[in-house]
Amino acid sequence: MPVVALLVAVFAYFWPALHGYAITGASYGARVGCSCRYVGGRTLGDCRKDFEAGMEMITLSEDPQARSVTARFPLLARQTATYREGSGCVLQPWND
Repeated sequence: MPVVALLVAVFAYFWPALHGYAITGASYGARVGCSCRYVGGRTLGDCRKDFEAGMEMITLSEDPQARSVTARFPLLARQTATYREGSGCVLQPWND
């Protein structure tokens, strides 16, 4: 039982940093994916090539009607960027 308590304590201690990194990664992925797709005109699959090393867990999906791309970090974060004429891709407000 002490091992479980220790693991829970360690997880609770590092949770804010892990969650922050997940939000940052999802935001970066949404912005890059949206810009690549709707400004660059490339396919969403091709846009993954623009990700930095270490972003393999981020998944992308698009809503062509809304001209938006959503990036997800499994179980931790989700962020959407929407293309706006004249402004480019804009991140939606966070929903924590």
